[in-house]
Amino acid sequence: MKFSTFRCLTKNGLIGLCFLFLALFSAPESIFAQAKMPNVIYILADDLGYGDLSCYGQDKLQTPNIDRLAHEGMLFTNHYSGNTVCTPSRASLMTGQHPGRVYCRGNLRDEIGAELDLEMTVLPELFKNAGYATGAFGKWGLGVTTRQDAQNPLMHGFDEFYGWKSQMIAHTYYPNSLVYNGNEIPLEPHDYIHDILMERAMSFIERNALSGTPFFCYIPTAVPHAAMHAPPSLHEKWRKAFPQFDDVIGKYGAGEYDLCPDVQNPIAGFAAMMENLDNQIGAILTRLSALGIDENTLVIFTSDNGPHREGGHDPSFWNSSGGLRGMKRDMHEAGIRVPMLARWPGSIPAGSRSDHISAFWDVMPTVADLLDIEAPSQTDGISFLPSLLGNTDQQVKHDYLYWEFRRGAEQTLFSQAIRKGKWKGYWQQGKELEIYDLDVDPFEQNDLATQVPGIVKLMQEIINDAHTPLPISTLPGS
Repeated sequence: MKFSTFRCLTKNGLIGLCFLFLALFSAPESIFAQAKMPNVIYILADDLGYGDLSCYGQDKLQTPNIDRLAHEGMLFTNHYSGNTVCTPSRASLMTGQHPGRVYCRGNLRDEIGAELDLEMTVLPELFKNAGYATGAFGKWGLGVTTRQDAQNPLMHGFDEFYGWKSQMIAHTYYPNSLVYNGNEIPLEPHDYIHDILMERAMSFIERNALSGTPFFCYIPTAVPHAAMHAPPSLHEKWRKAFPQFDDVIGKYGAGEYDLCPDVQNPIAGFAAMMENLDNQIGAILTRLSALGIDENTLVIFTSDNGPHREGGHDPSFWNSSGGLRGMKRDMHEAGIRVPMLARWPGSIPAGSRSDHISAFWDVMPTVADLLDIEAPSQTDGISFLPSLLGNTDQQVKHDYLYWEFRRGAEQTLFSQAIRKGKWKGYWQQGKELEIYDLDVDPFEQNDLATQVPGIVKLMQEIINDAHTPLPISTLPGS
């Protein structure tokens, strides 16, 4: 009898195990399937230059927690932003289109005309369609976030949004309000919005980790964009380090959104902002480890364009460009080449470097590759996932990268740039096309245009091929 009972239980147990395995391998939303879906945290700094991190050579301040992303992951030396200013750079990131095709190619007053196309599949929707929880915390930069139309992040795949109402208001870290899911919430005069948003981002990470839901956490921080506001205690600490700048007052006017208090010693303000951000990146990494999701989370850190000179910030003092030529608003290297760090323990080789030439419009196909889905047909990008995983022999390369930047009320074409292998082409309104060999002249000091007429002709052909007219519907007043 005992033997028969044991045999029956064993048989039933085997049958149960079979059904369990069948369920695990067949159910698309099973725990087993979700466990293989990596979380993604994408941190987008604002106006952070190629030389502003200590892992890229900054020696006046240290960024040890951000540097961890390099030491425990990969540092990219040839990554480029979507443009040389905020809005068009973010448009390229979200759509996967290069600046010769994307609908927005310059900053727009009040972001009118900057909104994403509702008919287009954009980055957060890839995650949303794959079953991810999606959240954005910070500066949207693609329209006023309280409007119940195409400019609201919730209409483009985000489950939740905490952040500034508009790009102009994001010039201050002491706004009158923040926006939560389309609704304005009043802030007290001394509320430092950046800390509030970072804590909300960490809460989003923890909540989804505990529920077992894969997540995409987008953190478009405004640091270190002017004004040079920082938590008071850190600001005072850095004033003691740089007392020689105490007589410097940093001002930042923002028109009708002029909410920016003046800053005494903006040199100290920049250092304090960076230390505060670095501490918060460290807190995120600590929380990932405590939640047990460290090895299932890809963290990417980069910047939307090169360093600025507003609000008293001195990029020359900090060598924010890392020695590269130019800055924000121009198409020389410092305006568009940005840091990019990626960490994914167990998947990305620790302490590795990549010289692969990539840009913001590559992020969308990389995410599609990561999720094992087809990238939207609109994208101009190439997945850099093989580079991330150390499979350099499988990495497809761009024939070229192209940028164009427009400015002013009429969105007049101001500058263009091309990167093709070692060659850099640069054109600015009123000047001739310049050519640089970045292998021997990374700082763009020696224009070779008269010496390499064949390269000049090739670059002009690329411009003609890559540039498309700006859609009339995005022009002001249309």
